[in-house]
Amino acid sequence: MPHEEFHVHGAHDHHLEHAAEHGGPDSFAGRIAVTTAVLATLGALMTFAGGDTQANAQIFKNNAAIKKTEANDLWAYYQAKGNKQNLAEVAATLATRPDKVEFYQKESERYKKEKAEIKDNADKLEAESKEWDHKSDEQMHVHHRWALGATAMQIAIALSAIAVLTRRGWLVYGVFAVAAVGAVFGAFGIVGM
Repeated sequence: MPHEEFHVHGAHDHHLEHAAEHGGPDSFAGRIAVTTAVLATLGALMTFAGGDTQANAQIFKNNAAIKKTEANDLWAYYQAKGNKQNLAEVAATLATRPDKVEFYQKESERYKKEKAEIKDNADKLEAESKEWDHKSDEQMHVHHRWALGATAMQIAIALSAIAVLTRRGWLVYGVFAVAAVGAVFGAFGIVGM
């Protein structure tokens, strides 16, 4: 029985044989593949940065809500002290004994001082709430820049696939133009514009 060899070609071997027979590797497709890999990497980084800024915006908005709630609680406390002050003033007016009049007037003054402290603290908490809101808005603005940059990179990747499939060299200019727009938005995200 004669000894025969059986040989199986892998996909890579077949590609090399085909390239050797038909004039070498496809440099157009190779350049587009490298460009697509770079665009995908930049897009992934922009997506990560966009997610990070969005998470920060949500945390900052949550902090603003907490501070606003604390301020609202203090304003309710302020109103309660105001009610007590009003009652003490009425009691001082209605009291017939001088010691009771003096007692209610002192109570009224005490509530007035307590209200002033409560008001100061509530105003501070409201200012902190506004600061957190402002920080949240800034982060969302930056998030939108990152999201626009990542979207432009995805569009550039889709255009590069169309360029390879249609073999249209002029589409590569479109790939680079859209990628440049994405890079500009990414730069805006970096500087926080």
